This record gives sequence, C-alpha cells and structure tokens, in this order.
Amino acid sequence: MSDAADRYAGAVTFAFGDSPELADELLALVLSGRKTATCGALRDYGGAEPVPEVGRRDVVLDGQGRRAAVIETVEAIQRRFDEVDAEFAAAEGEGDLSYEYWRQAHEAYFARNGGFSPDMILVCERFRVVEVLDRNDTKRVNP
Repeated sequence: MSDAADRYAGAVTFAFGDSPELADELLALVLSGRKTATCGALRDYGGAEPVPEVGRRDVVLDGQGRRAAVIETVEAIQRRFDEVDAEFAAAEGEGDLSYEYWRQAHEAYFARNGGFSPDMILVCERFRVVEVLDRNDTKRVNP
C-alpha cells in the first residue's frame, strides 16, 4: 500500500455524482481547478459520509473506486436549494457555469436520488485540493 493510502487510511472517502461517468467528469473538473465547490442534500449525510467540516481532509475517488485526490473543506454551510446563489453555482464548475445550468442539473440529480424540493436543505461546501494521488499506486475502495 502506498504512503498516501496509509496517510489517509482513516479519511472519509467519496466519489462525486451518482455514476462512474459523472464521478470521473466531476473529478476532472476538480483536478483542473475549475470545480472548487460541491453540495449535497443534508438528508443524504450520515454513516460513511458525515457532514463536511472545515479543516477536514477527504479522499475523492474516481469512477473506478480508486483514490484520486485529497481535498480539504474550507467552508461548509447549510442553505435551502432556492437560496444557493450564482457565485456558488459557478464555483461548482459544471456546464457553462451559469446559475440556470446549475439549477437544472441539480434538480435532476436530486430528483433521481431521493427527491427534489426547492426548500430542501443542502450542505454547500467549498474545498481546496491538497494532494493529487497516483491512481495506479493506491488501493481500490468502495465508497
């Protein structure tokens, strides 16, 4: 096992999105520096993936379940879906960076993953990349 795998053995591990393809697409945005924020429905946290906390370092998996990067949470706030602003939407780095794209993509995502409501509570997280891991030298994990 690599030093990085040992160093982050107790870290929260997760993949962005809800499919291997989306995990890889969003990871690529993170690694390029375009994606510096993410959000999730508060209802979906707990167990293996606790609510993000400022200063915590998490391991991001690729679509094959390989450790790909380490991110550090720099902000974590809860807000309603309909309170997310255009600045945060752009920081998510997806599509054309517009609020309209963000809203449509996230409504669809939440609808297929437990339901959507404009007043649902989201955990809105900003992060920075701490380390990019060698996916050929890290153990495969299941999120």
